[in-house]
Amino acid sequence: MLLTCASLPNEQTVQTAVSATGADERDGDFMARALELARAAQAAGEVPVGALVVKDGIVVGEGWNRPIGTHDPTAHAEIVALRAAAETLGTYRLLDTTLYVTLEPCPMCAGAMVHARVKRLVYAATDPRAGAAGTVFNIVQHPALNHRLECTGGVLAEECSALLRGFFLARR
Repeated sequence: MLLTCASLPNEQTVQTAVSATGADERDGDFMARALELARAAQAAGEVPVGALVVKDGIVVGEGWNRPIGTHDPTAHAEIVALRAAAETLGTYRLLDTTLYVTLEPCPMCAGAMVHARVKRLVYAATDPRAGAAGTVFNIVQHPALNHRLECTGGVLAEECSALLRGFFLARR
């Protein structure tokens, strides 16, 4: 099931199911690549989250979680992908881009997407602890901010959720 995120006037968020036609036809392909990146994170001993930034159908930046190995608390998959895309495009303003990520972004990553002016966010699994695209917070569409992202959730959600569950079960 795909979800679309929408802000209500009282700043609550509602997620409603949308048909597959509500998503870009290549969302599944790009999310499959993000899932490959998440597996690379897992192989490196990191929480398995992968992300990529796409502009005009071309991947311009990608990354996976790296905070453990780099000793950098900001090295989330989304931040790594945003930095790579900014380097590729020669600007931090990532206008008309889509960011794909296997887990709903945290507040830090959502804020970075707003600052970078990412046009669209597509995520797989919701994050009930820190999701900032509507599950806990809705930073990506907050009316007080100067930019809002289009948002689609649930693309390859089960596959990405299973990878995360397996990772955390193995560590407990």
